[in-house]
Amino acid sequence: MADTTMTVLGFIVALIVSTIVIWVVAKLFREREGIGTALIAAIIGTIIYTIAYWLFGDGLLASVIGGIVWLLALKGLYKISWLRALAIAIVIWLITWLVGLFLPTLTGPL
Repeated sequence: MADTTMTVLGFIVALIVSTIVIWVVAKLFREREGIGTALIAAIIGTIIYTIAYWLFGDGLLASVIGGIVWLLALKGLYKISWLRALAIAIVIWLITWLVGLFLPTLTGPL
């Protein structure tokens, strides 16, 4: 039961952090959509990457395919060009990486 609770808690925290990062980056790029669009982008991204890793394993191919499909999702959600979606995605990935360095892990000793 504790493992399930920690998994769900970890998912919720990751979803909240991802949503905030996506929203902030979208605002930096002067997009008008609100936090709801960022939440949808975070959920869709999670689904896309889960399916990509399930189909193709943990390798580079899954990451590349998942990334391309997520760019398509960003392009559709924010009604932007491929290049703008790529720029937004790169900034999101960089900020998420930085946030990951500073946030404590949920699986560590509590």
